[in-house]
Amino acid sequence: MTATDSQHTRSSRPSLWADPDWTRLRDEVEAALASRVAPRAHCPAKLQEAMAYSLMAGGKRLRPVLALIACETVGGNRSAALPAACAVEMIHTYSLIHDDLPAMDDDDF
Repeated sequence: MTATDSQHTRSSRPSLWADPDWTRLRDEVEAALASRVAPRAHCPAKLQEAMAYSLMAGGKRLRPVLALIACETVGGNRSAALPAACAVEMIHTYSLIHDDLPAMDDDDF
């Protein structure tokens, strides 16, 4: 197989991100995340705004969708796994923010 053949094969495959099942799971995760950052009386408005801004910035939601798929693959209940899948995405979002903090940013090494 030549490089051109390999490139053609990759480009002719349907995109995972356009798959209806993937889209459905991603939308389910988006809705669950939105409900978890919905305004709460005990949460200061500025903190609420910052959390929603960071978490709801969009994306493929690869990690939580894979968590849901893994759950279903081993016979688990997807709705029972949804809170854990959301937690995975929240930790991922936290890690992106934490890495960009001036005291933590070491990308110049």
